[in-house]
Amino acid sequence: MSDTFFTASPHWEWYIILYFFIGGIAGGCFLLAALLQVFGRPEDRPVARLGYYAALGGAGASGLLLTLDLPRPERFWHMLLQSHTGLPMFKAWSPMSVGVWGLLGFGGFAFLATLAVLEEEGLSWSVLRRGPVRWLARTGPATAIATLGSLFGLFLAGYTGVVLAVTNRPIWADSSFIGLLFLVSAASTSAACLMLLAAWRRRGDIQTLETLARFDRRMLLFELIVLALFVGSLGPVARVLAGWWGALLLVGVAGAGIVLPLALEHRGGGPARLARASALVLAGGLLLRTVVILSSNGIHVTGTSVVQ
Repeated sequence: MSDTFFTASPHWEWYIILYFFIGGIAGGCFLLAALLQVFGRPEDRPVARLGYYAALGGAGASGLLLTLDLPRPERFWHMLLQSHTGLPMFKAWSPMSVGVWGLLGFGGFAFLATLAVLEEEGLSWSVLRRGPVRWLARTGPATAIATLGSLFGLFLAGYTGVVLAVTNRPIWADSSFIGLLFLVSAASTSAACLMLLAAWRRRGDIQTLETLARFDRRMLLFELIVLALFVGSLGPVARVLAGWWGALLLVGVAGAGIVLPLALEHRGGGPARLARASALVLAGGLLLRTVVILSSNGIHVTGTSVVQ
């Protein structure tokens, strides 16, 4: 491990862990919803709508979690506006500033996409009958919203791993695979979230669920490979994972969160079995972020020595 790791731990805890988890799911759900909307069958539309709803809810929850984590939550707007001029404040060199604006942009597209599909639910709200809202539901605008929102969704899903990599902290900055790991995990957990929501709300036909399950299995296999590469690339600092953190990573994330859901989804058995597999995938995704963040928080570095 390089002896340039000298920064103190940011002591990120549950607000940030949940932000990383929910933000990744929100970005992935938007992307999957967009793919089902643009390339899917008419029977896929109910699940596509669920994906947009989940994306909008996830964007709102992510913003709230980031705000609550601030030392002065009431001053959250200082991340977006200059206090003395009221003009937008964007710092391209600051990962935090880029992330906040990325989340804001994603939330905007998630809101527009949700407005565009709400009328399909048969709601009679007057706002849904207005010209601008009806225009959003047309093929051209809806496709543009789906495309641009998906780009922001990919950014949000992968950004969390990049933020960790630039913090100059052990584990987070020791592997070039952490960004890819969080991105693939976001893909698998978002597919699981949609399957669980579809089973709970009884929306979408079995073919839509099977399509999501196939995608989820591919992502889980990829995640298992990337997880092994991540641990193998940590070098000497990997000995931190020799205790409880390593056990949680092996048994909880790899075993219960990846291998077991793979077996359940491969066996089929209808929405009930897919729902159980999806719950395990979601639990594994949350545990992955918990292990990665909290295991680094407890590390102190002196020169080239790692002290827990």
